[in-house]
Amino acid sequence: MKHSSDAILKTAQAEYLDSLLPPRDALRAKMEAVAHAESIPIADPELGHLLEILARTAGAERILEIGTAIGYGTLCLARGAPDARVTTIDRDAAVQARAHAFLEEGKVAERIDFLTGEALEILPTLTGPFDLVYIDGDKASYRRCLDMGLQRLRVGGLMVIDNLLWKGEIADPPAEGLSDNARHVETFNVYFMIHPQLRAVVLPLGDGVGVATKRVPLITDLGGPY
Repeated sequence: MKHSSDAILKTAQAEYLDSLLPPRDALRAKMEAVAHAESIPIADPELGHLLEILARTAGAERILEIGTAIGYGTLCLARGAPDARVTTIDRDAAVQARAHAFLEEGKVAERIDFLTGEALEILPTLTGPFDLVYIDGDKASYRRCLDMGLQRLRVGGLMVIDNLLWKGEIADPPAEGLSDNARHVETFNVYFMIHPQLRAVVLPLGDGVGVATKRVPLITDLGGPY
């Protein structure tokens, strides 16, 4: 019974917090409707709000996003940091083309660099430093994306990672066991929280969001390996 009561309380809390969000403008509302109708994974509205806040707070001039989808997170990041360039990576050229159209409508596309392909192949070609790195791509690649993104993140920069509760499975595993994505995320969360270069926290916002700051330089930041 307690388990059931806790679930009801969490649902009520989520609904209340959602009710506090400012109304979305027409473009964000349209993107949310498209994502819902076509089952396209995008950031939850509250995370979109947080992305805007973090991008602005960081005074970001260069932002890296791994996982464009239809550009919802991209739009939030670009709006939060109106002088920043956003580099966004996605393996799907068709869905990225849709993102471009939405971002044109949002009048931010001229500040977006679209890179199409596998993130793990593109990341080594990028030169930092970035002020904020946002990861919302293939869950099996999260750890490697974190490592590669961290090499390109400035000291004091922000790392933001979506889906760290994976539909509630991580905290409340189903009787049949964790899904493949949930297993990847569960392992990643431990790595993320104990990473020696990060000060990190996982927040119960949306589908679970990790936020961290790079607190000490890597050997690559110091000109190594030696």
